[in-house]
Amino acid sequence: MKIFTITNKTILLAALACLITLDISLAQTVEQYVSQGKAKFEKGDYKGSIEDFNKAIELDPNDANLYAGRGFPKGILKDYAGAVQDFNEAIKLDPNNAVYYTFRGNAKIAMRDGEGAIADYTQAIKLSPNDAMLYLFRANAKGVIGDNQGALEDFNKAIGLDPNNVAAYAGRGLAKISLGQKESGCQDITKSGTMGFAGAAVLKKEHCN
Repeated sequence: MKIFTITNKTILLAALACLITLDISLAQTVEQYVSQGKAKFEKGDYKGSIEDFNKAIELDPNDANLYAGRGFPKGILKDYAGAVQDFNEAIKLDPNNAVYYTFRGNAKIAMRDGEGAIADYTQAIKLSPNDAMLYLFRANAKGVIGDNQGALEDFNKAIGLDPNNVAAYAGRGLAKISLGQKESGCQDITKSGTMGFAGAAVLKKEHCN
């Protein structure tokens, strides 16, 4: 009985050592795929990046960041439905990450799902209420569904948080013009131009002449 106990303990320790080694090896492999995927993304090889994140997810399907990492290049390749699915998975695993809601909203707005995008941006704002870009994104989505007053309020909020956000001034100008406030709206567009917004001249020509 003593021999059996010692032998059994030895086997268990050996098995545990193998599991630890396997876990370390697994983590290193996932990390390698993620590193490769990021490098390919930066080089513009978006399909290659997706392939690497596919392999990382196969090895570790419970890491929210891996799904998000795959969702980014899918969005750039205009696979918006695929991007939404990946951010769905990321949100299931980490429901308190504002970035995931933001990029799912971006994919939805690209699919002309304004209401869905607004819901995602609103949740992102709840999680990160001082991020000016989130209000800018939601304002654009509200403009898509014709809620110009709501868009104006969000552009105001974005400018309040980031007074140097040139896109917010241009967007606010367009929202004001849509609400019949042409003079004030054109002033905002002009201001965006003096601040360096490249599209200001075109907007002035289209809306202020």
